[in-house]
Amino acid sequence: MTFWHNASTGPGKAFWDDTVASFMKDNPDVTIKVQSIQNEDLDGKLQTALNSGDAPDIFLQRGGGKMAAMVRANQLLDITDLVSEDTKKLIPEGSFKANELEGKTYAMPIAVLPGGLWYSKDLFSQAGIMATPKTIDELNDAVTKLKGTGVAPIALGAKDAWPAAHWYYFFALRACSPQTLEDTAASMKFDDPCWLDAAENLEAFAATEPFNQGFLTTSAQQGAGSSAGLVANHKAAMELMGAWDPGVIGSLTPDEKPLPDLDWFAFPEVPGGKGEPGSILGGVDGYSCSAKAPKEACAAFLNYIARTDVQEAYYRAFNAPTVNTESQKVIEEPYLKSVLEAYNAAPFVSQWLDTVYGQNVGNALNVAIVDLLAGKRDAAGVVQAVNDAAAKS
Repeated sequence: MTFWHNASTGPGKAFWDDTVASFMKDNPDVTIKVQSIQNEDLDGKLQTALNSGDAPDIFLQRGGGKMAAMVRANQLLDITDLVSEDTKKLIPEGSFKANELEGKTYAMPIAVLPGGLWYSKDLFSQAGIMATPKTIDELNDAVTKLKGTGVAPIALGAKDAWPAAHWYYFFALRACSPQTLEDTAASMKFDDPCWLDAAENLEAFAATEPFNQGFLTTSAQQGAGSSAGLVANHKAAMELMGAWDPGVIGSLTPDEKPLPDLDWFAFPEVPGGKGEPGSILGGVDGYSCSAKAPKEACAAFLNYIARTDVQEAYYRAFNAPTVNTESQKVIEEPYLKSVLEAYNAAPFVSQWLDTVYGQNVGNALNVAIVDLLAGKRDAAGVVQAVNDAAAKS
């Protein structure tokens, strides 16, 4: 079998190499060839492989509209009856829902990755910020204080586009009601005023110049000069990102160990919106089998990566919260506990909006938001671009 994942360096890549080797040792009749692909390249390469009929047998699944398109094209194996009873006891039903469509399961969930702001406690303290921002006005105040210390308040890797779009996703989560977000997934019409409100709110926030110098040409995760690297090396105070960020940041510190003063807070509330306070965005990473994969062998591997010992190793490698409830007991970092607490208490949880609305809309959002931040497009232009892309979906 062939296996594609997006951990291209460090402990994450080593985890998958070791996990596959251990599985093959326990299953000598199965051979798995592993290929790690840079995250920003994975979706495009995977789509090309799926469309050409040459898909990997096992691959990262982001769910939502992207997964639904694969299901409609008969490109995924239905694993509903292949999930073992032992696995079902370890992973909550809610985690499986992110990888279900019309009552059928198409991926094994492995990690829950809510988004929020990862920050340096030391840099906040040096700037005189005694409490994490709960509202957008408080975030603006924190940005002003951080500018006075000479560090970049917020790191943003807009070269890769999707981190910039995350800012719009969160402003939309605050501006739009849960019902609107769900109805839009069905209608694919972004005509509710909240979509424009979200773009205008982001435009106003960006006008305060909160991001690192050169953010439009900064990558997200590659090297010390990336947005994660700026946080890792105390050149920037915070970054909006999913719960995979601690592992990325840790791989980019000078000693390649977790950042000692790292912490997390939820995206601030924005007044005037219709979103449910406390709502959160975040994906559930899972792994799918292609429709042509060897059914029993592929299912055996998916059940294997759901085991408690494997999930504990995943947490240690990626410094990210897992879905296996037994493995969650070994999580030590206060920030990961805070993430899980906020996730579990949220009145509404949405996957990343590019996942919900599919690749066409996601790509259009990426480009439109970067254009907005570069001053090449206004808020109304963002909504128009998304509607144009949705009409072609």
